[in-house]
Amino acid sequence: MAFVHLHVHSEYSLLDATCRIPELVARAVELGMPALALTDHGVLSGAIKFYRAAKEAGIKPILGCELYMSPRSRRARESQKGEPNYYHLVALAQEERGWRNLLTLVNRAHTEGFYYKPRVDLELLEKHSQGIIVLSACESGEVQKLLLRGKREEAKRAAGRLAEIFPGRFYLELQDHGLTRNRRTVQAQLKIARELSLPYLVTSDVHYLAPEDREAHQVLINIQGGKRLGGADARAFDGDGYHFLTEQEMRQRFRELPEAVDRTLEVAERIELELSFDEYLLPGFPVPDGFSSPQAFLEHLAWEGAKARYGEPLPEEVRKRLTYELSVIGRMGFASYFLIVQDFVRYAQERGIPVGPGRGSAAGSLVAYVLGITQVDPLKWGLLFERFLNPDRISLPDIDIDFCIRGRDQVIQYAAQRYGQDHLAQIGTFDRMASRSVVRDVARVLGLPYEKADRIAKRIPFGMPLQQALEKIPDLAALEREDEEAKKLFTIAKKLEGLLRNASTHAAGVVISPQPLECYVPLLRLPDGQFVTQFDMHDLEALGLLKMDFLGLRNLTLLDDVCRLVAERVGVRVDLAQIPLDDEATFQLIREGKTSGVFQLESAGMRALIRRLEPSEFRELIAILALYRPGPLESGMAEDYIERKHGRQPIVYPHPALEDILAETYGLPIYQDQVMLMAQRLAGFTLAEADLLRKAMGKKKPEVMAEMRSRFVSGCVKQGIPEGEAQAIFEDIAKFARYGFNKAHATAYAFISYWTAYFKAHYPTEFMAALLSSVRDNSDKVAAYIGECREMGIQVLPPDINESDVEFTPVGEGTIRFGLAAIKHVGRAAVEAVLEARQAGPFTGFFDFCQRIAPELVNRETVECLIKAGAFDRFGTSRKALLSLVDEGLRLAQLARRERLTGQQSFFGVEELVPRLPVDQGEFPARELLRFERELLGLYLSGHPLDEFQEQLEAAGVIPLAKVHAARGTFRVAGRVKAAKVIPTNHGRMAFITLEDKTGEVEVVVRDRLYGASPGWFSEEALLVLVVRWSERNGARRLQAEEAKPLGEEPDALPEALVVELPAELVEPELLARLADSLADHPGPVPVRVRVWDREKAVTVAAGHRYSVKPVPELTRTLETLGPGIRAEWR
Repeated sequence: MAFVHLHVHSEYSLLDATCRIPELVARAVELGMPALALTDHGVLSGAIKFYRAAKEAGIKPILGCELYMSPRSRRARESQKGEPNYYHLVALAQEERGWRNLLTLVNRAHTEGFYYKPRVDLELLEKHSQGIIVLSACESGEVQKLLLRGKREEAKRAAGRLAEIFPGRFYLELQDHGLTRNRRTVQAQLKIARELSLPYLVTSDVHYLAPEDREAHQVLINIQGGKRLGGADARAFDGDGYHFLTEQEMRQRFRELPEAVDRTLEVAERIELELSFDEYLLPGFPVPDGFSSPQAFLEHLAWEGAKARYGEPLPEEVRKRLTYELSVIGRMGFASYFLIVQDFVRYAQERGIPVGPGRGSAAGSLVAYVLGITQVDPLKWGLLFERFLNPDRISLPDIDIDFCIRGRDQVIQYAAQRYGQDHLAQIGTFDRMASRSVVRDVARVLGLPYEKADRIAKRIPFGMPLQQALEKIPDLAALEREDEEAKKLFTIAKKLEGLLRNASTHAAGVVISPQPLECYVPLLRLPDGQFVTQFDMHDLEALGLLKMDFLGLRNLTLLDDVCRLVAERVGVRVDLAQIPLDDEATFQLIREGKTSGVFQLESAGMRALIRRLEPSEFRELIAILALYRPGPLESGMAEDYIERKHGRQPIVYPHPALEDILAETYGLPIYQDQVMLMAQRLAGFTLAEADLLRKAMGKKKPEVMAEMRSRFVSGCVKQGIPEGEAQAIFEDIAKFARYGFNKAHATAYAFISYWTAYFKAHYPTEFMAALLSSVRDNSDKVAAYIGECREMGIQVLPPDINESDVEFTPVGEGTIRFGLAAIKHVGRAAVEAVLEARQAGPFTGFFDFCQRIAPELVNRETVECLIKAGAFDRFGTSRKALLSLVDEGLRLAQLARRERLTGQQSFFGVEELVPRLPVDQGEFPARELLRFERELLGLYLSGHPLDEFQEQLEAAGVIPLAKVHAARGTFRVAGRVKAAKVIPTNHGRMAFITLEDKTGEVEVVVRDRLYGASPGWFSEEALLVLVVRWSERNGARRLQAEEAKPLGEEPDALPEALVVELPAELVEPELLARLADSLADHPGPVPVRVRVWDREKAVTVAAGHRYSVKPVPELTRTLETLGPGIRAEWR
């Protein structure tokens, strides 16, 4: 084999190539190619993955980039007439120096030369040319582009210039895609090559793997351009041959130039780049004078911290564990890492930035605990160091830190200042084309109607791959068989699904390097102007760079705020570390499932689990966090835990020797740490070996599992356990290991759960105020938590210009005032300006407010929103009247501002300047005021549009939306249409509406028959009464509307009857008397029918008119409590 592809694009040339790196490498191996290059557009994002994949496959990786080169300075931000913004130039790293130079070129292109594309220029190329081989690129290369424009001499000069910058390392690149102009360009290039004695070679500019991928690739580039196939501006690659050509195909295309084909191998043989993945590139920590090394300083801090934590003399258990951990850290060379992390945490703590008690396996380290990095005592809670740092598996430890969301960026900025701005960057990540989105994108490019594409996409369950959806969803399978448009759509979408779509910023990851980052990592300029690493977190770890997650955790901000509020209002300073972990009020709140707003415990599923488990101690809270995951829930482990706790199931152990390890979890190994201890106890494994066993069981690699099984069984036999029993125990452990959770993480997060529950139990007003403030930008959560306040007996008052603060504020026991910053379209700067003006005293009226504010900060929109939200209601003037005075108020504000700036007072007194209030004090209708609330506060606070229809709704037997999940059969609901989405169907149009009332909201499906009858009824803001029932489709349960009427138009919308179903065995005089009494307590117009049934037959009897009832939910609830099996239903 004497041909090597030197110009190849992967999916990291975003939306320009369809080649996935594993497929590229596999194809090169299949064709017997000894080497392969990767030359993505302007980036090196895929370089590390490509290098490792190629090495593993046994071929030589050639790392390169198709650079964009500015015709003039890279800093120029305009182009001359007729001159392109950039040319292309392929650069290949020849050896390590060339790799470093290529990194620098790509970095500077993004940080200094970005103008539409990341561009280098001749100045950069001259400074960083060593160790780089360059090719003149495709038709967009400078030489070729000038030749195509007929500027042969300029092309020759350009080639000569590049040959001077890269002596002996510049090649003219010949391409033939079957076009006449290609052949002319090649001939002109060959002439230049002869005249300048330049070498030349051939490439195919690979953008997709096989010829049959051409159509999918064309669709992809039009997704990028937002174009439609068939349109005048649709994008297309001219010619053919952009796939991964074989050597035979290349020789056929360039049969007159065999030496140009051979020369690709010559270039490949010149490449000698070897990357290292066996070193750690940690930034140096500045060790204070008096310490010989980072390890010496770490040991000093650790022993001092241990004394502070445990007192003197240190308990032997502490001394022994600390000595062991420090020795492992020293042997592995990670002292600097621990010092760096503790430095960040110390900085945050000294500045009052809340830091989490721990996260992940780091909470299992005693060193981390005594350094103050974590707040969880690993000895007290039985946490293992080896789960965090395994001395038998050399890899960087992973200490992720949770910070208060307000202080996170400050900590990152400290790190940048400490180690240098050019040593730190946020980590990049890549989003992929998921099944639903790729179907929509491909359909748009193919020109399919939007409605059809939307209908198809919505049939694909979220997160399900397209091929799986086609196999599992009958409607989609039928479309693929019967609809040619859809078949073509699916064929192309399956090829594009999973490709990279765009780059973005990792939520928390930051990388810190010992030298400037451009020595190790290329940076990427995002569309918003921010810079992130082109390498993702896995590639950074492979290179040995220090990656840290600085996570912003809202609940830490919440805890900080509630502590402050409690101190200010109650005079109690709560130290989180001193909160007792056996507080009965806290556990009572948790057991009752009143955990809305409590960290990790507020989902409906979690609350149901809690109510069944009834936790009574902290270790059970840890267990809950470990059990509430798909594995333990689906496997029955969570159920077994509950049954064993309550004594309804016997506690058994896999082996008697494991009792002390598994006793705290009722014989079930729900933690990974327990799996490790079991292997140590039964098979004599070290904890380091046991950690390797845990990982092997989690990954389920057959060859590794076989080796581990043999070692485990052998170890058990040596401990006196029969081989058969050892085999059975191994199977049990392997089964549990699949579901085991990291105990250190569960323990650390259980503290945050417990603390938030503690404050909700003991300081409910302050807690809910802080909770509402923490979600003020999410109106749905604000509405939900205000609903929780109502259930707790806490009143949330509308905003008030004299009483409200920036955030939600407690203004009395059981009373919270809405925060001004939570009003939509009222910015924080405006609120702070209002509060500053209020420092001189409460505002006495609207015009007093206008005189005292800074109008440059508090503009018209802010004032109008404050009025509409009711912030001035205290002054007794209607909102309608105040809105009519805004112009006068703003004029007064500007006049007062001028007087403040000049120090001169107006000739007239204040009384003459202030306009008189209008005599007309009329107000907007109640519905309009409520609309203002919904628009600006995100919810109805003082009332609800349904309030005026309350009696009518009760008479109609309407069920509150919060209780519909337990309803059966057909039933009535009512509410406001919060959102409506209308989609076309084969028979017309249907709607998905979100209906809300005072208690909650639900989605209701309105089929085409019902929607077509009165489509105007289902628009947003409409008030409706619906007859609905539950239906299931594709495993999802949702409400379907059977009938609909606009609320208020037909007050007699009553059910036809109340049907009471009685099991025959319950029909006795006493029960019938109680039934009659219950019906008599709710007299009304709806007739009652009693249906008596047994296993063989049923008889329905109409009750007399005197038993007719009023359709209220309380009646059905009362009837169903009369005896087992009794059902009552409105029909």
